[in-house]
Amino acid sequence: MELIYSAQKSDFDPQKRYRNPEHFDRPEAGVTSVLVVGEWPNVVDAYENVGVEVAVKDVARVLFVGAGDNKAELEELIGKLRIESDMVRAVIDGLDAGEIEKPEAGELAIRLFQALDGIRLQMVDLAGRRDSEAERASTLQKQVDDLLAQAAQARLEMDETKEAKDIAELKAKLDAAGVAYRANASKESLEKLVADLPKA
Repeated sequence: MELIYSAQKSDFDPQKRYRNPEHFDRPEAGVTSVLVVGEWPNVVDAYENVGVEVAVKDVARVLFVGAGDNKAELEELIGKLRIESDMVRAVIDGLDAGEIEKPEAGELAIRLFQALDGIRLQMVDLAGRRDSEAERASTLQKQVDDLLAQAAQARLEMDETKEAKDIAELKAKLDAAGVAYRANASKESLEKLVADLPKA
């Protein structure tokens, strides 16, 4: 069994077994090889003493140029970076939850919030315009439906007026010829009676 001793917090290979060297107290049984990431001499010595093959992988170091030996400045810088990171994460977590609040500190976090809030305001504006256009379209559709209904009614009234005029003309012809007909006779029956009149 191979073990990897590393203080990393992410990017783990699911096919491998990891241990945190900060919590190391003694070698584990059944281990055939060990990879130690970083400087952990107590882990290396302990496994080599029990005859286990040990490989060491150096970790890239960060060099603070110009900071000198001033530990307080480095701690202050690291503290600011941690606050910045925490504030950015708070904005992202708020975004995931559906509601973000302006962070109290952190230049990047505040800029991220402002950018996201600007997008949110644009979305609200677009949604308002969409709703307004939908309402306008609904109003126009109602007006079109009303105009179509009025046109259909006007056509019906014109047809009824023409029908009444045609019936009046047919009755006048039958009256002139002295032919009797029912008062409520249909246009078709009146047309038949007129067609049967003797030709002059």
